[in-house]
Amino acid sequence: MASYTFHDFQREYPTDDACLHKLFTMRFPNPTCPRCGEVNKYHRRGARPTYICQCGKHEISPKKGTILEKSATDLTKWFYAMFLMSQSRNGVSALELKRHIGVGSYQTALRMQKQLRSMMQEAPAFLFGEVEADETMIGGKRKGKRGRGAAGKTVVFGQLQRKGTLNTAIVPNVKAATLLPHFTDNIAKGTRLMTDELSSYKKIAKFLEIDHDTVTHGAGQYVKGDVHTNTIEGFWSTLKRSLDGTHHVVSPKYLHLYVSEFQWKYNVRNSPIHMFDLLLSRLSLLPAAVANRIGAYQSLRAA
Repeated sequence: MASYTFHDFQREYPTDDACLHKLFTMRFPNPTCPRCGEVNKYHRRGARPTYICQCGKHEISPKKGTILEKSATDLTKWFYAMFLMSQSRNGVSALELKRHIGVGSYQTALRMQKQLRSMMQEAPAFLFGEVEADETMIGGKRKGKRGRGAAGKTVVFGQLQRKGTLNTAIVPNVKAATLLPHFTDNIAKGTRLMTDELSSYKKIAKFLEIDHDTVTHGAGQYVKGDVHTNTIEGFWSTLKRSLDGTHHVVSPKYLHLYVSEFQWKYNVRNSPIHMFDLLLSRLSLLPAAVANRIGAYQSLRAA
């Protein structure tokens, strides 16, 4: 991962004007005026957050169509929020973000985080080779049954290609019928699947004729040669440390956004481009396009 320090950030984005110019050049690298046909002839229109062609007949708003469009919060605060969220391994709470960037209320910081996490959502990747599959339970401590089937818990399912990409999904249960679509859509033929002893995985592997190796956690077996689920369990550990230690309480309604944040960070961990620059580049993606892509995938799952 490339190094990008706070001093680098301060030097590059000291003002709202600098942030707006970055957004403009990302979204419109070679703007062509639809009225006069000239290319790269746009300039800032006074103090307004827009750019206008030299012909004076066409105006561009870099914020339009992004998560920033209707926000009255300074761009420097948005950019700094992106920097903080990309820098922190265990996440940044909304209260901490509020203190750092100086917004007026906790709700404003929470809304900003929700918007930024929405940019981190991705449709699942197609996995191959050696793939670990596992699930974890997220939720507060309660009396009664523990582990799978515990009341008041949310199930997060994951598939991780060793030395590769991670997929996650919120699922209602760990029945074979529930998990099967995640394998038929996301796992290549010839994949070697590694799981614990959950019967659902055995049924799915048999149905799809996938090579399947297991470790029996219930008997204290966690490694059998090169067979284990330690890689994905390491991800669950990082996720839970953040949820418990940083955020403390997360609503099941928005849990998928928190999981998406950590999935995205995991998947770009080896990128030569810093996470801040990767996240910043996603500002040029229209939220509607991202929502439609995720929504289409979720509809496919529901079907």
